Amino acid sequence: MKEDFRSLFKDNPIVAGIKDDTGLENVLQSSCDIVFVLYGDICNIGTIVDRVKSAGKYAFVDVDLVKGTSSKEIVVDFIKQVTKADGIISTKGPIIKAAKAQGFFTIHRFFLVDSFSFHSLPKQIETSIPDCIEILPGCMPKVISWVRDIVNVPIIAGGLVCEKDDVVAALKAGAVSICSTSTDIWDNV
Repeated sequence: MKEDFRSLFKDNPIVAGIKDDTGLENVLQSSCDIVFVLYGDICNIGTIVDRVKSAGKYAFVDVDLVKGTSSKEIVVDFIKQVTKADGIISTKGPIIKAAKAQGFFTIHRFFLVDSFSFHSLPKQIETSIPDCIEILPGCMPKVISWVRDIVNVPIIAGGLVCEKDDVVAALKAGAVSICSTSTDIWDNV
């Protein structure tokens, strides 16, 4: 199943990120098959995921952004019990490990802001063992190519990917997919 998800990302290079109910309504009408849910709270995350899944799409929940949950591994149990999410996104290695143990497809999200964050990447990946990583901001093709050279997991570029040129550059640099909240990117690239 994990290999199926890796192929899914390669076959669907545009991932829709949704950060509010307007984004949810838009993504339900889009051609994007993969959705990163970047908002919600403990009262509505189940409904948000159900709507994405009912539209025949794959739902990946960024548990760091679900309001009312803790930053502890128990959040993974909560998502497993109240949603039908396909995967978990987090910046926290222990959450990624807990999600893998629950059978979720995992995406470890990294904000690369300096050389320290770049050089610590391989060690963090070795510890969390994610299925994919997401690099933010994703509009840095040079950095994406550097990451590609030092890691052995698929790379998703996210954050500030706003134009077709950003998408093309990220994919050429080695990302298998890009994630954008821009509806212009979803169906027009």
